[in-house]
Amino acid sequence: MATQWKVAGTYFEACNCNAACPCVFTGPPTDGDCNVLLAWHVDQGSFDDTRLDGLNAVLFAHTPGHMLQTKWKVALYVDQKANDKQRDALTKIFSGQAGGHLANLGPLIGEVLGVKSVAIDYRANGKQRSLTIPQVAQMEIEALAGQGGQDVTLANVPFTAVPGYPAVVCHSKKLSYHDHGYSVEVSQKNGFYSPFSYQA
Repeated sequence: MATQWKVAGTYFEACNCNAACPCVFTGPPTDGDCNVLLAWHVDQGSFDDTRLDGLNAVLFAHTPGHMLQTKWKVALYVDQKANDKQRDALTKIFSGQAGGHLANLGPLIGEVLGVKSVAIDYRANGKQRSLTIPQVAQMEIEALAGQGGQDVTLANVPFTAVPGYPAVVCHSKKLSYHDHGYSVEVSQKNGFYSPFSYQA
């Protein structure tokens, strides 16, 4: 019998595309390749009888061209605060091995660069989101001001890591990633944030 699991919380991402990223509309990235960092904070979650509340996961993905037409290279980072059972659960959920929405990425992934247990500082403050993994990654985004100061949102886009929720369009203040031979340093590019909920 398959393991029952459910996780819900907040997510954000930043990439090297101009805002708003054309990949979510199934278009090619604005800079030829795509380098994206996605982060999740689990507010409430369980994997069978293992609680996952308060834990984080981060995924780096590199695609050498159109995201739906090339094979991705990905690296997963799970919260070092997790015990062995929690780490195993986070790895299975956020790699797509446990099913659910992220399993749809499986056919797109050509190589898993690695899975690491790291310190993850994830912060959500108003219209800003930030992430730090020491010696590996920094990400900071802020919502784009729309009409009347309201958020600019995208709903029902055909390609997303987080279905079912409108994404708030952001500009990145910083996207920095240095691991597995990649060196990414960009700012004033695309970002999104929203709630998320996955289950299987």
